[in-house]
Amino acid sequence: MESSLVDTAATATLCPAAAVGGRRRAGSFLNCSCSSKEYRVSASYSIGRMLSGVRSAARKKLFRSEPADLLGLSWSPDSPPSNGTDGGHHHLWWTALENNFVLESSEDEYGGVVVDADRLPSDKAAFARSLAASLSYWKSVGKKGVWLKLPVDRSEFVPIAVKEGFKYHHAEEAYLMLTYWIPHEEPCMLPANASHQVGVGGFVINDQMEVLVVQEKYCGSSSDGAWKLPTGFILASEEIFTGATREVKEETGVDTEFVDVVAFRHAHNVAFQKSDLFFICMLRPTSNNIKIDETEIQAAKWMPLEEFVKQPFIQEDHMFQKIMDICIQRLRKCYCGLTAHNVISRFDGRRSTLYYNVSEPEDVNCDAS
Repeated sequence: MESSLVDTAATATLCPAAAVGGRRRAGSFLNCSCSSKEYRVSASYSIGRMLSGVRSAARKKLFRSEPADLLGLSWSPDSPPSNGTDGGHHHLWWTALENNFVLESSEDEYGGVVVDADRLPSDKAAFARSLAASLSYWKSVGKKGVWLKLPVDRSEFVPIAVKEGFKYHHAEEAYLMLTYWIPHEEPCMLPANASHQVGVGGFVINDQMEVLVVQEKYCGSSSDGAWKLPTGFILASEEIFTGATREVKEETGVDTEFVDVVAFRHAHNVAFQKSDLFFICMLRPTSNNIKIDETEIQAAKWMPLEEFVKQPFIQEDHMFQKIMDICIQRLRKCYCGLTAHNVISRFDGRRSTLYYNVSEPEDVNCDAS
């Protein structure tokens, strides 16, 4: 019965005379008393899709009142379409739908929809109504991808979005991001969640050929008691070289300056099935006093390079051996690392950092050719 109620309300909205005789099929307005050339509304494909969307919302019991009341429309023979054609009512219908039900959003650079997380409805019923109507509207205007960001204080909206077909994309401390791909017959072209985590390690060596090393308070049994390089993850929007110097400072209290990236490792299915990029950075110390971070570091010290390399956990691991070989070759200036250079690309106009190898004769850090 809900479907016929919505059909009648839609008919009354488009042509008041069609609803005088009580509840009738939506198609009956085509033969109503005001179906003159001036006021006749064609049963176009877009209108059909609109009615389908509204009927779907009604079946889900999302609408608490009739669409005519919700849309706030009042058309009559005395108020002809603004453009004098049948398409005027069609346009007004969609405009009313967009203004009253469609969630506030903006377009991304690919023509998709990004819902405004700061202007979501305040209760579940209103959100459910708006989401159902929004999907119908976005589909009608040719949108494909929808990004829906739900803050923690709107977490009760998650089941509603999932029921409509939204899928989890990623989560952060303050929100959950969901996506919806409208053309189900086409492969989804929305980018996947971030696939990598990025770590850094600082190879800090002083003029006495001593390496700054740490013992971690919490580590696996395989590295228990071993002295290792200070390491950690870079933060959001943090440069690789900045992250390396920050981690060394936090763990040991020693100030450093970035020289170059000497190597990096790429591994897969590390944490939560994510891939891992780990950059080994050569750093030059600008202070010597050690003050450890007692929450995660057991001890720290300056260790002679030869003693550091002879540790079993390095000698028995091919990857660590190779890393130390590269670092030693870098110290002998027989190997050039990747230095950081600020660049601006015309592609996006943004400033970024490009890491590349330089071996000019005036480069005092590298004599390799």
